[in-house]
Amino acid sequence: MPSIFNALPGMAVPVGEISQSLAAMWSDTAAGGGPAPAVDDAKATQVNLVLHLGFQTTEEDAANQFQTAVKFSRRYPSRIVVLCPMAVEDDKGGSEMLAKIYAECHLGKTKQDKRCVEFVMLSYSKAARVYLENEVSICLSTDLPLYYWAHRFSANAKLADYRFLLSRSKRVLIDSAIAPADIMSYPWPNPLGLRDLVYSRLLPVRQTVGQFLSSYTPEMVASDLVTVTVVHAKNQVAEARVLTGWLQRRLSACDAKNAEFKMAEDQPDQLAIIFEYQGGQHYFRWTGNITTGLAKLECNFGGGDTILPASVSLLTPENALSEAMFF
Repeated sequence: MPSIFNALPGMAVPVGEISQSLAAMWSDTAAGGGPAPAVDDAKATQVNLVLHLGFQTTEEDAANQFQTAVKFSRRYPSRIVVLCPMAVEDDKGGSEMLAKIYAECHLGKTKQDKRCVEFVMLSYSKAARVYLENEVSICLSTDLPLYYWAHRFSANAKLADYRFLLSRSKRVLIDSAIAPADIMSYPWPNPLGLRDLVYSRLLPVRQTVGQFLSSYTPEMVASDLVTVTVVHAKNQVAEARVLTGWLQRRLSACDAKNAEFKMAEDQPDQLAIIFEYQGGQHYFRWTGNITTGLAKLECNFGGGDTILPASVSLLTPENALSEAMFF
């Protein structure tokens, strides 16, 4: 039996009885006095999310992503389908499909304020992939937006088998830090709906730098700009690449067309942005340490040196997930 499927909590149920089993689970919870959504409560579920765990997902990783989805659902009540492909050694060649269900409800300030999540875990063999579209469709809540999170796929070509999810989803979520190197060049059916979790995690950095620079005119920031360097730790290559792309787009909009953009590796936990200008008198630097949370902004755009302390952090996984899905 697939290890990542085993690593996830839940009660095993027949694949053909998922809906009935979920309804029975909530009935038992309500009968025991626990929080459960009313049958006719349309607000109990707001979104559909399909979390697809690729072959490179370990048991520990699968459990971590499951918990990220649970934390996300405490803010956005969800129906979450977790797809667990069988490993090669577990696949016996038949059209085998296994299912588990799991549910939680969290009460807010009143008993009427319920935040509920329903999980359906599906483990499937290679031969069963042809039936997956129908089974996933049955598991999803109707008339609600669908989001698809492709986690740790080993190769872009494997995504082609799930085009029905790529095409139907309002947003497709990937993490370019752990995805194939050419993931961004994949021919996505809806490229405008693609979101990178790395970009979302960097929201606090983008906000701090963007808000600071917005206090100066575009001409002051872009004029005579020669080099933009993003300094990063060895394990932050994806963050540096995404941050460099964001800076290039924003500075190009300010008419900084001749600037060179580059990346440089530095000591662990350090992330920095350095603007160098012709003549060497003007400058801008933002430096941050992800571990300590301390950062600093320094600049001189002609009005003297400015040095400001700041903080730095990355969004938590559940907040990065919501940022990627809704913004």
